[in-house]
Amino acid sequence: MSNYKIITLKNKPELKIKAAEWFHSKWGVPTEAYLECMDSYLNNETEYGWYLCLDNNKIIAGLGVIENDFHDRKDLTPNVCAVYTEEEYRCKGIAGNLLNFVVNDCKSKGISPLYLITDHIGFYERYGWKFLCMVQGDDEPNMSRMYIHDYF
Repeated sequence: MSNYKIITLKNKPELKIKAAEWFHSKWGVPTEAYLECMDSYLNNETEYGWYLCLDNNKIIAGLGVIENDFHDRKDLTPNVCAVYTEEEYRCKGIAGNLLNFVVNDCKSKGISPLYLITDHIGFYERYGWKFLCMVQGDDEPNMSRMYIHDYF
């Protein structure tokens, strides 16, 4: 991790458009939706944020924290979303460090627990996440796994 830097978007707001386009390219969610969420964060309308891992100024990993990650359990909030690490940077501890950074940042703001939905089994458990239940994703045919990270 010594060559990489984890930041919040507030640390480098000039990366907002680049970050929104990067997330769009990974998940297919419209760039405008990311920009709207990022603007709320940058304008202090929400404590939920956007986090990036940079290799110099190249975005190599990122994730967001949002109210709900498009599932039927509206009571399980906030949600870590859009977790992604570029393929050539995987298996180097970047995603784990990014997840830990986000958990600690949210804890410092009094935000706990955090939730996330995923189809992965075995990855998030390595970083203190626990399987909670199955949830129905919006417009998804199959149920998804819901995890919780409760720091308090």
